[in-house]
Amino acid sequence: MTDPAEKTVLVLQGGGALGAYQAGAYEALDAAGYRPDWLAGISIGAINSALIAGNPPERRLQRLKEFWDLVSSSLQLNVLTAGDQDRQVVNEASAFLGSLFGVPGFFAPRVPPPLFRRPGSIDALSYYDTAPLKTTLERLVDFDYLNEKGPRLSVGAVEVDTGNFTYFDSETERIGPEHVMASGALPPGLPPIKIGEHYYWDGGLVSNTPLNYVLEFTGPRRDSVIFQVDLFNARGGMPTTIMEVAQREKEIRYSSRTRLNTNEFRAKQTMRRTMQRLLAKLPPELYDDPDVQLLEYWSCDARITIAHLIYRRQIFETHSMDYEFSRRSVEEHWAIGHQDVVHGLDHADWRNRSKPESGVAVFDLTRNGART
Repeated sequence: MTDPAEKTVLVLQGGGALGAYQAGAYEALDAAGYRPDWLAGISIGAINSALIAGNPPERRLQRLKEFWDLVSSSLQLNVLTAGDQDRQVVNEASAFLGSLFGVPGFFAPRVPPPLFRRPGSIDALSYYDTAPLKTTLERLVDFDYLNEKGPRLSVGAVEVDTGNFTYFDSETERIGPEHVMASGALPPGLPPIKIGEHYYWDGGLVSNTPLNYVLEFTGPRRDSVIFQVDLFNARGGMPTTIMEVAQREKEIRYSSRTRLNTNEFRAKQTMRRTMQRLLAKLPPELYDDPDVQLLEYWSCDARITIAHLIYRRQIFETHSMDYEFSRRSVEEHWAIGHQDVVHGLDHADWRNRSKPESGVAVFDLTRNGART
């Protein structure tokens, strides 16, 4: 169900090569009529968000495909594998080659490496150069359109010298390629990006999902449906090898705390709606009271639906899955994202949903669309 009065928000987590899952999810959402009014992203989620926000609707899917075709272009062969173990070997080899030679249109290795560079220079601060990404963004993203006509875009990054988390938001400033690059500048692989007088690293160092930024927006709220597309699953079993330890640690570190965030937001939104009802009962002579005006500012009657999708890694994928850019893996991740959205939107719980009278409703579209 799409409702023109309901704002559509797309929230995209960081996760490197897994970001193709978000592209596939967007393809299915667009086909179902959900076109974002606001995109918020971290790292690869910021890149996908910029590709969508920085192009008119009819060109967005094409630009996403161009980007993912480009970054997977160095490893296009679909090597036949007999099982999960063989596939794991192929994926590890692919990730190794990418770390050795870089990823087309994204980053290239520094030669000589940073240990042989002058201390204090930007070349001494990362193993790879992201100049290719700047060229790619300038070619595939129309930043004039993004800032003047496109949907709202918010990308998160971390200020290097203070450690403070910040968002660059097209509502309040002009967004350029440097803001998107800053959101994805994960050290020590990628260099910090200078914006104004400060340098910034990947927002995932502090928070790998921008859901809180969207939920805690202090401006006027509209009824909204928020699609949160995550690339790391917080749930998982006990590791049995040191390689699985690395995988599990990464999943825990970069996963979202969706249940915590949504429970807190549900409580706050219930309070805001209560304040709205209470204000309606006050006599008119109290409307000019500063305390009443403050309550009115914080009150809100919006009804928010949060739809959570999360990539579930395949059994042969390891800790390298976020920097394994082979064409086969990219196409698989894209297809899985598309399938998860189609399956979730077709679930009876979603098809029969209505705006939540309690203020907030949460759905897990990955697990058959069940309400949570």
